[in-house]
Amino acid sequence: MAEDFFAGKVAIVTGGGRGIGAATARLLAGRGAKVAINYSKSKDDAEALAAECGGNAKAFRADLSAGEAGGLAEAVKAEWGRIDLLVNNAGTTKFANHEDMDALDAEDFLTIYRLNVVAAFEMIRACTPAMREAGGGTIVNVASVAGIFGNGSSVAYAASKGAMVTMTKSLARALAPDIRINAVCPGYVGTGWFADRFGEEGLKALNASIAEKVPLAHAGQAEDVADGIVTLLDGATRLATGETLLLDAGAHLDVGLSRRPGKEF
Repeated sequence: MAEDFFAGKVAIVTGGGRGIGAATARLLAGRGAKVAINYSKSKDDAEALAAECGGNAKAFRADLSAGEAGGLAEAVKAEWGRIDLLVNNAGTTKFANHEDMDALDAEDFLTIYRLNVVAAFEMIRACTPAMREAGGGTIVNVASVAGIFGNGSSVAYAASKGAMVTMTKSLARALAPDIRINAVCPGYVGTGWFADRFGEEGLKALNASIAEKVPLAHAGQAEDVADGIVTLLDGATRLATGETLLLDAGAHLDVGLSRRPGKEF
């Protein structure tokens, strides 16, 4: 059997303690990569996940919204001597009705952009020298379908994810040929975040409701998105850069059919 593409490579997963980040870190470690699980607040989750992954993972604290991307990259390179892969998964939002023009202020936008866009760029900038030194690298930005269709938890969140998609395309040109960068755009993902917000029973009901509405009849889970991320990191997709992969169980196929209540097509 051929050696796995990820064996011996070093990956950083930001926001890696829970949800999509944790599922991605677990999958990469299982494929033989050394994984830096970044967290800012979820110390217990990150350290438990690192222990689960054995010698293939370690938790690294860094507050990326406070400009600590460079320190994180330096710490990972000092630990394992190289950086090959980066998953920009850390993100934040504020829930606000899109029609309520007073629900968000300038500081809300800046807070969301600081982590979702600026910190992602700073991580890329911090990691690219080590990637080039290692002979090349691969980056995946975790955006959202909200960045494509302008829906989601708030206008500021959707705008930030749209910026992330555009940044991915810009940097695909700038970083080629030795570094590839792509984005995944998840739709609904039934992570522990929803369980925290709605409770376990609420999460089950939400999963069932989503599964009834989407073409693939499946409510996305963190592991589903992790599979997509790792696919884009893998050398098997070596011709893909600047791409945006929608992972929403086909929900986007119905966007063009939506209409306001009481209105005909």
